[in-house]
Amino acid sequence: MQGAAKDFQAALLHKARWRPWEFAVWLIAFALPLLVPSHSLMVNEIAIVALFAMSLDLILGYTGIVSLGHAAFFGFGAYAAALFAKLVMPDPMVGLVVATVLSAALGAVASVTILRGSDLTRLMVTLGTALLLLELANKLDWLTGGADGLQGVVMGPVLGLFEFDLFGRTAAWYSLSIVLILFLLMRRIVHSPFGATLKAIRDNRLRAMAIGIPVASRLVTIYTLAAAVAGAAGALLAQTTGFASLDVLAFDRSADVLLMLVIGGVGWLYGGIAGALVFKLLQDWLSAVTPQYWMFWIGLILVLLVLVGRDRLFKPWTWFGRRV
Repeated sequence: MQGAAKDFQAALLHKARWRPWEFAVWLIAFALPLLVPSHSLMVNEIAIVALFAMSLDLILGYTGIVSLGHAAFFGFGAYAAALFAKLVMPDPMVGLVVATVLSAALGAVASVTILRGSDLTRLMVTLGTALLLLELANKLDWLTGGADGLQGVVMGPVLGLFEFDLFGRTAAWYSLSIVLILFLLMRRIVHSPFGATLKAIRDNRLRAMAIGIPVASRLVTIYTLAAAVAGAAGALLAQTTGFASLDVLAFDRSADVLLMLVIGGVGWLYGGIAGALVFKLLQDWLSAVTPQYWMFWIGLILVLLVLVGRDRLFKPWTWFGRRV
């Protein structure tokens, strides 16, 4: 028994070990605002949606909770950070912490809706939560600006030293730094014994309960954590753009981030990063080439991805063979 426990611990440590290519990925990411300064705003946007995608992967890829309303926490964090900067103080770091904590609280409250029912029930409940917040933000126009959005948000310098510039370089490095910190936290969690219990719940909830895993508390914990990370992503968006609108709570946000995970792969944090990168670059390029039909081409790519498989998509000579 002790030998099996040691082997399991060794396997977890091996998975948690950093590979050389991971260091290269993050070094390139932080160098991009210097290498391509004209695309710093795009780098900032990709970093934010990548963080949003990783937050969804915590509950979808590692726990098996399907959600169509994850934008509820993203939008709540965006509005919380924007309102805090406008009404209380413009310090971005304090506003980020406040938005993250409030989003975590919302996630803890909303987590009771995922403890019962089937996957279809959870889909409808999570979607309903996002729609309720969307309608609430629309009706409270005296606070949120309604359909016109929350305007007049002015952010102070990061750490009191680095002012946000028009080119987006400070915003890109600020977002990338927060993404890296939260990525390290999520990476540590998913490669821990706690993360192993999440995968056991994903694979077979009844069996996980039978072996003594506290399923309900695990689901509440990971859902709260995912909500906090999604809220941090929304806060970054509001802080780096100085604006928050109903768009951050729209169904499109939840659908897009789900598509990113389909592209990049679930159950793998880098899948959220890869999916966000591919999706945003495709969206930017296709909308420039065919402004009216860019969603058609993205849909076609997704259909091919599902039919052929991610591993064989770029190997056409394997499409018609027997799939292993």
